Amino acid sequence: MSETWTTTSIPDQHGRVAVVTGANTGLGYETAKALAERGASVVLAVRDVKKGEQAAARMTGDVTVQALDLSSLESVRAAAEALRSRLDRIDLLINNAGVMYTPKQTTRDGFEMQLGTNHLGHFALTGLLLDLMLPVPGSRVVTVSSTGHRIRAAIHFEDLQWERSYSRVGAYGQSKLANLMFTYELQRRLTPHGTTVAVAAHPGMSSTELARNTPAALRLPLTWLAPLITQTPAMGALPTLRAATDPAVLGGQYYGPGGRHEVKGHPRVVTSSPESYEVAVQQRLWAVSEDLAGVTFPVVQPTRSPSPGSAQAGV
Repeated sequence: MSETWTTTSIPDQHGRVAVVTGANTGLGYETAKALAERGASVVLAVRDVKKGEQAAARMTGDVTVQALDLSSLESVRAAAEALRSRLDRIDLLINNAGVMYTPKQTTRDGFEMQLGTNHLGHFALTGLLLDLMLPVPGSRVVTVSSTGHRIRAAIHFEDLQWERSYSRVGAYGQSKLANLMFTYELQRRLTPHGTTVAVAAHPGMSSTELARNTPAALRLPLTWLAPLITQTPAMGALPTLRAATDPAVLGGQYYGPGGRHEVKGHPRVVTSSPESYEVAVQQRLWAVSEDLAGVTFPVVQPTRSPSPGSAQAGV
């Protein structure tokens, strides 16, 4: 694979439909913009419709807006219903939106905010839209994780919602680990269908609004180091774009920046933490997520469990 993959490497996307969450700013905006410029019909699924419309106006191509608040399962269901009423297929579902290092708070459904938004909201949305993807050859679910998934690398089933004690950094790490485990288990369940694949990506260290809740103790050092360790949102979006469009991508792969420590650089296949590959934990998280989100996927657990990245190439 080329180590200098850029937006010019994106194949023609005419005829493809892409839904990108959190696409009014940052990584989501750059992802949606690049896909639209290559010909895809792009839906910006965003919490603030006005900001989404302003973002769409700055893009070229076929770009529309859909209201979506991932911190509310009611909103997720309403958005899925609206998308189903207007679309007859989805080629790309890009689960990009997220929150990071938020103070202790819960979603409208009572879930810890970072787990509820970053994982459970996207889990529910994917499950509700997946039957629009399964008949589409080459369709992909791309979920954006983070190097932060290595922080306290565990799913804390004994206190999943951080009710006993709260660490904003630890809760973020759990939510991003959940993103990866969701991807790997989803790919395992998609393999028998032979059409849709699940892929993950992370942006490295990118300068976006996502870091606005960074704890004060970390904020000043990061400000000093930012010129050395961060990259633009456009560069940070490249791993997601490669995961979504490179014909050589395999289901279950994980893409990130190719530079030192994966903080910046052109996208390539990377590996996640050892904990993220624990199949039993993936499957337990899936069962818990179905129960919490109230969503059952139109795919079932296979009798055999192929390892991530071993499934099939995208089209």
